[in-house]
Amino acid sequence: MKTKLISAFALLLILSSCGSSPFGQKVKEPFRGNAYESNNRFFRATGKGESSQDNIARGKADIDAKAQLAGQVNTTMKQVADQYLGQTENANAADVADKFQSLVRQTMNTNMADLRKIGEEKYFNQKENKYTVFMAYEIKKNAMFRFMKKQAKTDQTIDERQMDIIDKILDEQIKQTEDEENQ
Repeated sequence: MKTKLISAFALLLILSSCGSSPFGQKVKEPFRGNAYESNNRFFRATGKGESSQDNIARGKADIDAKAQLAGQVNTTMKQVADQYLGQTENANAADVADKFQSLVRQTMNTNMADLRKIGEEKYFNQKENKYTVFMAYEIKKNAMFRFMKKQAKTDQTIDERQMDIIDKILDEQIKQTEDEENQ
């Protein structure tokens, strides 16, 4: 009796697991997992592009990955600047925050020296006559912060007081990433 109950329960589990998900079938795409996610040392992003022409699919994947990377950097730097300016209770915090965000956008619109492609895969679906390209990029955080310092020094719209604050914010971030690397 006990074995029949266990068998029936096991059969019920097997049958229920065979049912389809309401979301559809799970798809495993390339560049997923910890090696392709941002961490305390790297900003990382992946992109996907589809087209009937392989060069267009590649360009879409490239743009998608770089846009994700820029979004991460922008969000991180906004949080860092807001936190720093909130702690120091700077009278001109809004001006500095605007200049800092402008610097972040300008930096992301520039070809970054330490941007590395860490993966690219291309697939062709003959039924649909379509290419799908997956791309992954990374940039070292402290290289990004150093590059931003260089960009800030060349920006004519940043006065000396604002430059000091931006330097302090970026120096703190560089120190923090170096400390985390050495742990």
